[in-house]
Amino acid sequence: MKYKSFLIKYAEIGVKGKNRYLFEDALVKQIHHRLKRLEGGFSVTKEAGRIYAEASEEFDFDEVIDALQHVFGIVGICPMVQIEDNGYEDLKEQVVKYIGDAYEDKNFTFKVVARRANKQYPVISDQINRDLGEVILNAYPETRVDVHNPDVILRVEVRHKINIFSQTIPGPGGMPIGTAGRAMLLLSGGIDSPVAGWMVAKRGVTIEATYFHAPPYTSERAKQKVVDLAKKVAKYTGPIKLNVVNFTDIQLYIYDQCPHDELTIIMRRYMMRIAEAIAKESDCIALITGESIGQVASQTMQSLAVTNEVCEMPVMRPLIAFDKQDIVDISYKIDTYETSVLPYEDCCTIFVAKHPVTKPNLKRIKMSETKLEEKINELVKTAIETREIIRCI
Repeated sequence: MKYKSFLIKYAEIGVKGKNRYLFEDALVKQIHHRLKRLEGGFSVTKEAGRIYAEASEEFDFDEVIDALQHVFGIVGICPMVQIEDNGYEDLKEQVVKYIGDAYEDKNFTFKVVARRANKQYPVISDQINRDLGEVILNAYPETRVDVHNPDVILRVEVRHKINIFSQTIPGPGGMPIGTAGRAMLLLSGGIDSPVAGWMVAKRGVTIEATYFHAPPYTSERAKQKVVDLAKKVAKYTGPIKLNVVNFTDIQLYIYDQCPHDELTIIMRRYMMRIAEAIAKESDCIALITGESIGQVASQTMQSLAVTNEVCEMPVMRPLIAFDKQDIVDISYKIDTYETSVLPYEDCCTIFVAKHPVTKPNLKRIKMSETKLEEKINELVKTAIETREIIRCI
């Protein structure tokens, strides 16, 4: 069956009270942005509690569904037939035609669920259910009614037009991008940080990213891996501005001046400082990391507390209580896993100590950082000013 229209369902937006229209408008904007690049000449409109996408020309059904399944805020995509109200008998004919076109095999159980939003319509919902069920049974005797566990639920919404649909394809849920401010993601080449960025973006946050590159200790392949990850996340979030910071000189300086068991913590603290400085330039109001308690030495409670000490902005850690398998499962879902596990080193693994401190003492870490005072500020300033900016779409 060839569809021309889609009913777009949302969930949490519906409880937003007086601000609900702002979230609806943001979702309409995101849907329009995703569909305008596809064939079909789609128009996206809204009415009370409903958003519609309607094509004016031929389109690739699977391509459109894939695009909509990457729009946060959508919980259901319903391919539908939308008809004018040309009378009750016409509705019955249209429903019989819909079933005939939508289902080649008519050997199924069904249930009709009508909703009469237009209270001026002369037939009440219960009567519509009975009458449409009757015409379907008469037209297709091999079908059977099952109101408890049907194979097909035929939904009929009577509004200023009438919507007929029986399929709901799940969307990603969440809130529309752009409704919850901006945040800076510390993006590495691992499994965790892309998932963390995706999770925060799902709540409507616009994402920017910072990656710390350490040539020649990390290769161009490692950088490209991060770019590829950013592009995969961008399928959900829209374009991501990726800041590639050359961290080599800072790492070497820390390596030369500080105790090696403290390298990971001190490097992490400078990464947070740099990411926050770039975040302020971009009007971000929070940082995002992929840290999970106890996963590695730099992610113990004590290490996280010492790392946090350098930040003025709140640090969002959506994976903080996740098991590794939980994170891996999401990475498969959003198609980042296979890229994340490519064997290209990141800047942290090159300089990791054999026995890193797991319960760092803040006073001792600060004392170690005093050994960096001669050059560190200039190195940080240079790293920020010379960063490469890549637009990932």
